[in-house]
Amino acid sequence: MSRQFVVLALGSVLSSAQAAEEAPVGVLVLKEHGVGSPTLAQPYVERFVAIAAERNQWPGAKGEYFTSRSAAQGAITSTQPHYGIFSLAAFLEMREKYRLEVIGRVVSSLVGGHQYFVVSRSATTLAGCKGKKLASDHTDDPRFVERVVARGAFKLNDFTVVQNQRPLLSLKQVLTGAADCALIDDAQLAELSHLEGGSDVKVVWKSKELPAMTVVAFPGAPAAERKKFQETIGAVCDGDGQTACQEVGIRDLEKASPKDYADVLAAYGR
Repeated sequence: MSRQFVVLALGSVLSSAQAAEEAPVGVLVLKEHGVGSPTLAQPYVERFVAIAAERNQWPGAKGEYFTSRSAAQGAITSTQPHYGIFSLAAFLEMREKYRLEVIGRVVSSLVGGHQYFVVSRSATTLAGCKGKKLASDHTDDPRFVERVVARGAFKLNDFTVVQNQRPLLSLKQVLTGAADCALIDDAQLAELSHLEGGSDVKVVWKSKELPAMTVVAFPGAPAAERKKFQETIGAVCDGDGQTACQEVGIRDLEKASPKDYADVLAAYGR
């Protein structure tokens, strides 16, 4: 092997390594069942990710916002992000396929997902809802609902499920009598008082509190970069980062590890 070839090869390796170090760090946000469009949310996500990049001295950063798993999976394949912030159900379903490593969690979310409720205008107990129409925009993931949310309290086939796409439609159906009960999250419950007749709708069952959203690292994130981000994650929403976090529905972030998710991982199963 000639000396010239070795020098060229070494130069190519160094150039590739330098390019990798200077490439923008990708952060993907997947928030399911949220209000608003990805187009409207995208600028806020970009600002949030820019704050994270500044805190961690990344050479640059690119944030992407999605509301569906299919769209997010396409972006994961094409852009190979280093980090992600996922709704809990999406994280549980995608964690093994993409080898997602928990590094943090959303401590307080403005967009729901910490707790789930069955509400009704006519029934007074969960048993009173069974065999009747249950409206929800969360029943698109039966495994998550039955194993992690319900924990044996109910199965979806206990009801006639009315599957919705819009978050507040289920509550409106309960108010109009189009559905007997609704499965909603904490953000939707907070909106109930703003709806006409909302005071007539009562909680007949509630889940245990759950992690709302999970901060994960993809395998492509360098170990040193990942470690630093995990150690500084709690500072992302401090100071001038507070507004940026709130714009994407996050009040606070904190460091976490897989053991913090042991309960939901066990419930969800393999």
